[in-house]
Amino acid sequence: MKFRTIYGVDFSGARQAGKTIWIARTEPRGPRLRLRELRSLESICGASDRDVALEHLVDVIASSTDAIWGMDFPFGLPIEVCDAGCTWRDQLRVVQRWPDGASSYGIHCLERAKKLGGKWHIRRSTDTLASTPFDCYHYRIIYQTFHGMRDVLEPLSRRRGIAILPFQYKRLANARCVVLESCPGSTLKRLNIPHQRYKQAAGGPLTSVRRRTRHEILSALSSFVEISDQHRRLIMRNPGGDALDAVIAAVGAHQAFMSADHGAIAAHPRYPLEGYLYC
Repeated sequence: MKFRTIYGVDFSGARQAGKTIWIARTEPRGPRLRLRELRSLESICGASDRDVALEHLVDVIASSTDAIWGMDFPFGLPIEVCDAGCTWRDQLRVVQRWPDGASSYGIHCLERAKKLGGKWHIRRSTDTLASTPFDCYHYRIIYQTFHGMRDVLEPLSRRRGIAILPFQYKRLANARCVVLESCPGSTLKRLNIPHQRYKQAAGGPLTSVRRRTRHEILSALSSFVEISDQHRRLIMRNPGGDALDAVIAAVGAHQAFMSADHGAIAAHPRYPLEGYLYC
């Protein structure tokens, strides 16, 4: 399959998610991608409120054609914290109907893990393979997992022409866009590029260490994506690193999708239930 556009999304489940969700729009150009647009979701839809911003994001994805979307949040949960026989669609329904919000749901998953008598924080098979920093119901990730599954994947899963992988491989042949789980940190590790000390959550001008690390990352990424001077300046001025992560998500999703053994992923005993990281 050939795609005209590859999107990378650095996701957030925060109340003002529109401010920190960034979207990179790239196009394949020979062996590399070319970064064409890099914007926060707030600048696109005019709102930072989570509910409004995520509803707009769903519409943008659903209206795209010949596109891959690499999304930086967990698409599913480890089967150990779900009911026996629970499908991915069942997971979406549980999250959609959950009455008490993301934090409560994360505690619920933690309590289920504790009852098993083993590790409290259980990683999906794909998390272990990709060396993600956290499990998908960790308190630092659960807002992304919860709102990504409930407010983005659930409505998208009911739209025609969209294949959310690895759960909807049967739709792939007729899909106009494909939605994948990506992880910028795991992509940097795979490419042997510095993956720490480039984000500055406190804001303000970048420290010398973070500035130097970002220059190293951008230099290494130039082998895979063409980035204009204007976009480089934007990336360097974005303290949280969200703009840079969106670009990395696009690179990782594109490379992983084009090189993946899709038959093996679709036939895996856990991936179609838990998710698979295309990174």
